[in-house]
Amino acid sequence: MKIGNRLFKRKISDALLYGLMAIVMGGVIAALLFVLVYIFRSQAGYLNWAFLIGTQTGILPMIVTTLYVVLVSIAVALPVGLATAVFLNEYSGNSGFIRILRLAIETLAGIPSIIYGLFGLLMFCRMLNFGQSIIAGSFTLSIMILPVIIRTTEESLKAIPDSFREGSLALGATKFQTIAHVVLPSALPGILTSVILAIGRVVGESAPVLLTVGLTKNMPRTIFESGRTLTIHLYYLTNEAVRPEDFGIAFATASVLVILVVVINSVTKILTVNFRKKLGDIQ
Repeated sequence: MKIGNRLFKRKISDALLYGLMAIVMGGVIAALLFVLVYIFRSQAGYLNWAFLIGTQTGILPMIVTTLYVVLVSIAVALPVGLATAVFLNEYSGNSGFIRILRLAIETLAGIPSIIYGLFGLLMFCRMLNFGQSIIAGSFTLSIMILPVIIRTTEESLKAIPDSFREGSLALGATKFQTIAHVVLPSALPGILTSVILAIGRVVGESAPVLLTVGLTKNMPRTIFESGRTLTIHLYYLTNEAVRPEDFGIAFATASVLVILVVVINSVTKILTVNFRKKLGDIQ
C-alpha cells in the first residue's frame, strides 16, 4: 500500500509539473503571437512592394545595409569564436592564461553596447580611417557578439560524449581529424544556435550602429560606405512620428525587421542541415 501511494503521489506531482510547464510554454508562445499580430496589424497596409523596393521613399537601402552588417559581422566573428571555443574545450587546461582568457570573454559579455560603439568609433572609424561605414560597424559588432558565439559553441562541444572522441582516436584518427569530422558535426545544432543568437543581437543593436555605420539613407554600393540599418531607421521614424501615417510606416518597418530575422534564421538552419547531410555522406 505504501509503495502504491508513493507511486500515485509521484504521478500526481509529475502531472502537475507537466501542466505547469505546458502553461508557461503556452504563455511564451501567446506573448510572441501577440507581439507579431500587434506589429502586423498596426502597419495598416503600408507594407507593400513599393515600400520594400523603393530607394527614395522605401526602405530598400536600409534592408541592404542591414544585410551587409549581418553578413560581415558573422563572417568575422564566427571563425574566431568557433576556434576559441574549440581551443577552450578541446586543447586548454586550467593555466593562468586560460583563466585570463575566460575572464576576458566574460568581461566582453558584460560591457554595455554603447561602450562598443565608442570603441568602434575611435578604433575603426578614426584610427584605422574607415570613417562611418558598414565595415567599421561590422567589426565593432563582431567583437560584441564573440562572447555569445564562444559560450554557446563551447557548451555544445561539452555536450558531445567523450566516447565519440575515444572511438575516433581508437580508429587511428588524429585529434584534429576527430574534432573536424566527429566533434564539430555533432555540435552543429549548438553552433547554429550561437549563429542565430548572434544574428538577433546584430539586427537589434542600435547604439553601436548609430556611432559606426552612420545615418545615410542612400543605397550602399560597397561595405566601405556609410548606411542606415533598419533599427536606426525605425528609431528615427518613431522619434519623428506625428501623424497616424507616420506610425503606420514605422510599424511597417518593424514588420520587415521581424520578417528579415525569420528569413535569415531559416536560411541558416537550412544550410546547416544540408551541411550535416553532406558530412554524413562523406563519412
